[in-house]
Amino acid sequence: MVSAELAARLNDREYTNWLKAGRCLLILKDGLLPFTDRHMRAFHGDLLNQSAVLRSPCRDSCRPRGNKLLGCKVCSEWQKAILRHHRQPDVTVNWDNCFPPYWRTDHWEVAKAFMPRGQAKVKGADKCDAPALLNLINYCKYFSFVDPKLVREVIRCRNELMHSSEYHVTDDWIEHYWTALNHFVNQFRDVPEMGTVGNKIDEMLTLNLSIYVSDVDQMDSGGLDDGLEVDFVSHKESDADVGQWEAELLEEILQELLQAADEDTDSQTQDTERLKSLGGFLQTNKDLNERFSAELQTINSLMAKEKGRGRSE
Repeated sequence: MVSAELAARLNDREYTNWLKAGRCLLILKDGLLPFTDRHMRAFHGDLLNQSAVLRSPCRDSCRPRGNKLLGCKVCSEWQKAILRHHRQPDVTVNWDNCFPPYWRTDHWEVAKAFMPRGQAKVKGADKCDAPALLNLINYCKYFSFVDPKLVREVIRCRNELMHSSEYHVTDDWIEHYWTALNHFVNQFRDVPEMGTVGNKIDEMLTLNLSIYVSDVDQMDSGGLDDGLEVDFVSHKESDADVGQWEAELLEEILQELLQAADEDTDSQTQDTERLKSLGGFLQTNKDLNERFSAELQTINSLMAKEKGRGRSE
């Protein structure tokens, strides 16, 4: 049986909207992974074929310092090649995502230069999340057949979703998100791995996750259809599946915020507030409090340090 806490959340329509929208990002990621990996291998091969310098090994074990990279002759040429193929080379390029000595041999180290911050420890395409792949497609000219306006709209929706402090989105927001995803996915109609992604997204966004609750004294069952005598309106998904989806989505947000809170950036204060909000959400739900107990300890430790820092200033 599903826990009372999860059942209560799944009977909140705007929360399930948020949860299903997040699940769609994982569906999208699974379709994009083999495609982006294959294209970056080809791109990497093209770069090597075009330049003898790029085929030479790094001379000085170059490493970025912060987000700056003053590389040897070989790594400097790699930087120039990456910037030439960057749609917006004037924006911040996250060189600290990369280990430059691997650029010659590892196509994914090159790919990470086109991604958001926080990719330094990511080894391989299969470890990347949806925003990393979407940003790669957005910024790398090798994906020129993809309309940048469409991918940017999906990125914008993703950021709104993941930055929602209440973990709720409206039906109107879902309709817009659904349209944005469909327009983006339709550009990949000839890509085998993306063939079923559109249908899976449609199925997910029409899935009814509400719960039938027999013990009305235990929790609010308002909004449920009359006469149901099963746990889930949808028979396709079990409570374990949905609980796992929720945990994966919350874990992704947690890791993103913990990393951001640990960095010295202009948005650190905003990230800290979002982390505090997420910690409060996890603590007020007993099942999530137990599942994320270690992460909550880390959040509380960070909040204590932040409070101490504020007193000392």
